[in-house]
Amino acid sequence: MSTSTVSRDENVQRVREGLGLLTAAAMRRLDEEVLWYRQLPAEDRSYVALVAQSGINSFATWFAEPTRTPHGVGEMFAAAPPELTRSISLQHTLQLVRLMVDVVESHSDQIAAPGYERDLREAVLRYSREVAFSAAEVYARAAEVRGAWDARLEALAVDALVRGDTDDALRSRISALGWSGRGNVLVVVGEATDGLDDVGTAELRRAARRAAGDTLVGIHGDRLVLVLGGDGDLVAAATSLVGRFGPGPVVFGAVVSGVAEATTSARSALAGLAAAPAWPQAPRPVMADDLLPERVLTGDVAARRTLVAQAYRPLEEATGSVLETLSAYLGTGRSLEAAARRLYVHPNTVRYRLRKVSEITGWDPLDARESFVLQVALALGQLGADA
Repeated sequence: MSTSTVSRDENVQRVREGLGLLTAAAMRRLDEEVLWYRQLPAEDRSYVALVAQSGINSFATWFAEPTRTPHGVGEMFAAAPPELTRSISLQHTLQLVRLMVDVVESHSDQIAAPGYERDLREAVLRYSREVAFSAAEVYARAAEVRGAWDARLEALAVDALVRGDTDDALRSRISALGWSGRGNVLVVVGEATDGLDDVGTAELRRAARRAAGDTLVGIHGDRLVLVLGGDGDLVAAATSLVGRFGPGPVVFGAVVSGVAEATTSARSALAGLAAAPAWPQAPRPVMADDLLPERVLTGDVAARRTLVAQAYRPLEEATGSVLETLSAYLGTGRSLEAAARRLYVHPNTVRYRLRKVSEITGWDPLDARESFVLQVALALGQLGADA
C-alpha cells in the first residue's frame, strides 16, 4: 500500500472522528450568529439542527468516496418534515450551507492529516456547490407543489362563490390564499381567451393583484371569473383588466362590502352575462344592474325584485300623478303631446312630471334605453311581480 493511500485513509478517518467537533461548532455558530434560527419555534430549531448534522455527516460519507456524486439537500432534509421548507427559505438554506463550509474550513487544520488540509478544503467547496444546486431544486419542487395546491384551492373558492356558499370553510380557503379581507369586493365575469393556460392565468393573476390587491381567478368552462378586493376603486381596477377577457360581454357584479356578500356580486354578474346577448348595444364592460330588464326576461327573480323596489314602488308612493303620467307617456309611444292629451294637461306638465320620475328612480324616461327599463318595471309592478 502506497504512502499516499495510507495518508488518504488517515485523512478520511480523521474527518470521521472530527464529526462531533464539527457538529458542535456548527450548532454554536447557529446560536451565536444566525438571527432567523434563534427566532424559529423550538421544534423547527431542532429540525434545522438535524439538517445541519445530516449535512456534515453526508459530507464525511462522500469524502470517503469522492468519486461518487455528492449527496444533496434531499438527503439533508430527509429527517425533517417537508413543511420545514416553509419555515426556512432558500436564502436561509444557502446561509446554512455557507456556515457548514466555513466551519469545516476553520477546523481543517485540526481535523485533516498533516499535508492534506488543502484537499479537505477543496472537497468541502465542491460538496457545498453540489448542495447549493440541490437546494434550488428542492425549493423549486416545493414551490411547484404549493402552486398546484393553491391553484386547486383557488378553483374551489371561486366555485363556492359562484354556487353561493359563504360558510367558514370558504373564508378559511380564501385566507389561506393570502386574501387580506380589506375593503370591498367585486366579481367580474366574461368569456375566457382561447388557450388560457396556467402561465396565462398566473400572469392575469399578477396583473389583477397590481390593479386591485386581493384577487381570485377562476375558469368555468369558457367563462373567466375574477374576484377583486381592496380599498381602492374596484370598478376602475376591473375596467383596466377588460382587455384580458375574450370577445363578448364583460359584466361587473355589484360592489359589495366583503367576502360574505361576494356571492351576491357573483350571482348578479353571472345573471348579467347570461342576459347580455339580449342587449347587443350594451357597452363593454357593462354593470349587471344595467341589464335588469334583460335579466328579468331570463327569469332572474332578483332582477324583478330590484326593478319593482327601485322604480315601481317609489313612483307608486310618490305624489303628483307621476306614475300615471309615466304610464301615459309610455303607452302613447313616448309622445309628450299625446300623453298630455290623454291626461288633459299641458305638455310642459308632462315634461315636469317626467323629470320627477328621473329624480325619484334615477332612470330618465326621455332616454330611449332608460325608458325601456322603466317600462319593464312598470309592467312588473302592475303584474305584482315583486315576490
